[in-house]
Amino acid sequence: MTATTGIPKDAPRSVLRVSGPEASDFLQNLVTNDLGKLKEGLVYAALLTPQGKYRADFFLVPRADGSILIDVAEPLAADLTRALTLYKLRAKVDLEETDIQVTRGTGPAPEGAFADPRDAALGWRGYDGQPGQDTDWDALRVAACVPESGVELTPDTFILEAGFERLNGVDFKKGCYVGQEVTARMKHKTELRKGLVPVEVSGAAPVGTAVETDGKPAGTLYTQSGGRGLAYLRFDRAEGEMTAGAATLRRTS
Repeated sequence: MTATTGIPKDAPRSVLRVSGPEASDFLQNLVTNDLGKLKEGLVYAALLTPQGKYRADFFLVPRADGSILIDVAEPLAADLTRALTLYKLRAKVDLEETDIQVTRGTGPAPEGAFADPRDAALGWRGYDGQPGQDTDWDALRVAACVPESGVELTPDTFILEAGFERLNGVDFKKGCYVGQEVTARMKHKTELRKGLVPVEVSGAAPVGTAVETDGKPAGTLYTQSGGRGLAYLRFDRAEGEMTAGAATLRRTS
């Protein structure tokens, strides 16, 4: 994983709309999750490269008119739009930007809002003008080990190393999608040797600081909040105390 993507912390969201008689089938053939789950609420998913690496992550949102919204980090929206347009070919699908605003909060979801499917601690997301709440989302993400677009999730990420299975972001029974072969092989034929894990942090270091143990590279430190953080680590070197610049850290799970 690399740390520099040009996406600022707490980046705003863009909302795209996919409509037309083939909208669901079109997305089903591209993204990592099963669109049949839209009957239950939001679906968290990603679009990968053919080599199985991360291109964008987003929420798919069911609408009463049969269209599907894509809630994506704003800096990723243009590239995602280009990719979907390229894949569209002759599919009976319309793709457009909207001015819908995404709101978020914790506690009971207001009417029309949806529970965040990644982790219950991340509350709800609204798309119909529900008032949002000021919350320390970084603290909640760190506690739940949830990666963020452009921070822990970067173009060289493999989504299983970022925890997508635990975060309900990938379905291994849905059939083919872009990058499916590599993802399935990592699931069924290999043991992950690297991944995103929670750590205790003493001190602080910039996002993207290299982690070392006994003078050997061990990974990268990312988001930190309240003495805890998220780090992408080599598991064989993630034992005991590690350093990241002026900070010291220790894996907690």
